[in-house]
Amino acid sequence: MPRRYHPAGMALGFVIGSVLPLSAAIGDDTVDGAKVFKKCEACHSADPGVNKIGPSLAGVVGRKAGSIAGFNYSTAMQNANMIWDPEHLDTFLSGPNKAVPGTRMNFFGLSQPEDRAAVINFLKGPAAATAAAAPAQPAASIAAAADPTVPAGYIPDVKYTLRSGIAEGRMVYIGFGGTIDGVVNPQLKAAAGDVIQITLINGEGAAHNIVFEKQGPKGVDLTSENVREKGSSTIIAFRAKATGVVSYFCSLPGHRLAGMEGKFAIAAKPEATSAAESRDISMDPAKTPPPIGNRPPTTVRVDLETVEVDGQLADGTTYHYWTFNGTVPGPMLRVRVGDLVQVFIKNDPDSTMVHSVDFHAVTGPGGGATYLQVEPGQTKQLDFKALVPGLYVYHCATAMVAHHIANGMYGMILVEPEGGLPPVDHEFYVMQGEIYTSASFGQRGSQEFSVDKLLAERPEYFVFNGAVGALTKQHMLHAKVGETVRLFMGVGGPNFTSSFHVIGEIFDRVYPWADVQSPPLRGVQTVSVPPGGAVIAEFKLQVPGRYLLVDHALSRLEKGLLGFIMVDGPKAPETYKPYSEATASGH
Repeated sequence: MPRRYHPAGMALGFVIGSVLPLSAAIGDDTVDGAKVFKKCEACHSADPGVNKIGPSLAGVVGRKAGSIAGFNYSTAMQNANMIWDPEHLDTFLSGPNKAVPGTRMNFFGLSQPEDRAAVINFLKGPAAATAAAAPAQPAASIAAAADPTVPAGYIPDVKYTLRSGIAEGRMVYIGFGGTIDGVVNPQLKAAAGDVIQITLINGEGAAHNIVFEKQGPKGVDLTSENVREKGSSTIIAFRAKATGVVSYFCSLPGHRLAGMEGKFAIAAKPEATSAAESRDISMDPAKTPPPIGNRPPTTVRVDLETVEVDGQLADGTTYHYWTFNGTVPGPMLRVRVGDLVQVFIKNDPDSTMVHSVDFHAVTGPGGGATYLQVEPGQTKQLDFKALVPGLYVYHCATAMVAHHIANGMYGMILVEPEGGLPPVDHEFYVMQGEIYTSASFGQRGSQEFSVDKLLAERPEYFVFNGAVGALTKQHMLHAKVGETVRLFMGVGGPNFTSSFHVIGEIFDRVYPWADVQSPPLRGVQTVSVPPGGAVIAEFKLQVPGRYLLVDHALSRLEKGLLGFIMVDGPKAPETYKPYSEATASGH
């Protein structure tokens, strides 16, 4: 079974108790620790002075709890009066809520001792120790030599951290983190046009800077501020210029000659790579359960399995999705008011994360998620009674909740009223979501999740049913003239409200907010659907052709948000009569 890496949320702020010494368990290799810590990056940074939801963990080992100036610690953290030694870290990481009852952290701990040992060893690494050595300068400064093409509030495409040091008697830069960890004067790589962020940490006390050839305005060299004291740091950001290989170096007298020089390779944007073999994770909108009809309440079993899988995000582009039952959205569920719903949720043994489910249709703590946090390989059960009819979202509610939702963990459950809904010819299941990738929209290859863009609410992709093209290529909606269509439409989000609209149609009946107890609205052009909300919209098709499903915040169409309803049948000149040939429109 693969190593289990757990969710973000390790706000190392307060802890009680201790365990046996860990010196035997913690080795010299920090590679595994870096992998474990990657799951913590939603809430924490290992870069000095970079606070997120939780404080920076650079230099945390040996640091007094609650000591980062300006960070909004909890009361329990402020009163902890302790030092983060390995024993205290291990106790906390094994179960924050057990260590400190009442903690506001929504994190379930690292159950595997080797994972805790690895991440503690990672946090004891050179960059962390360097940061700890400079309490007078906890935050990184930003270089004055800014690239004017990089806007304020930028989100980098590529980040590197270097520290100064001595290797084999030479002054050098030493890589920290990722593929350059521990590498002397590592070759740095980026694509032309990428925004690059470089953090330079002073590792041994002599003054240094870093210069990137030809990366400044109008092709001049770009130079950072000097870092003068051990533990001090600076950050520069710039946009990679023309393709080729240039040098980076320290410009202080004698330092480049003494060994502080490396190469920065700038490639063209990657060529398209085929995604033909990628898994299609998009949900077929026609896969709706059959209507309940007029049956009495009964017991209904629901089986969900959380599966992490690489899938096709767009042509030539893949993404690592977290899913319910292998699709985005997860399966549409259908019960009637009064049913007893038995939920069985299994977390795939190969998952790297804890997962859960929160049903908005549930009356009870956490929508069920309070009791359905499931470790990889485990299964849990919860029963609930469907009390109120309507169309409800369900989603993963494991910290960071927005991260799990953005990666695809959402779906809907319809609780039909007594007697069911009026019959229609077709029912379709559509959900809108956002995807936050490190690379920009349209870049080919495998894309990584960006916590920075998630927290800034700057998605690269807006999608229907999980992927670009899901409803225009893989699973177009089909109907005929004279038929009635019902759309079950919801927004997984996690952040953006949809102004849902079908171009060329008017909704005959709309159940706003999926309220099926009130009379529907009639003659509606566009309906607002919030994150975690839903709508039911119905209309009769009168004219053949292609109809577009959109969010009428139409800039999102340019980021992938589009669906097609293909309508076959005889022309209807009494309703729609063109006098010229069709031409391409902005739609």
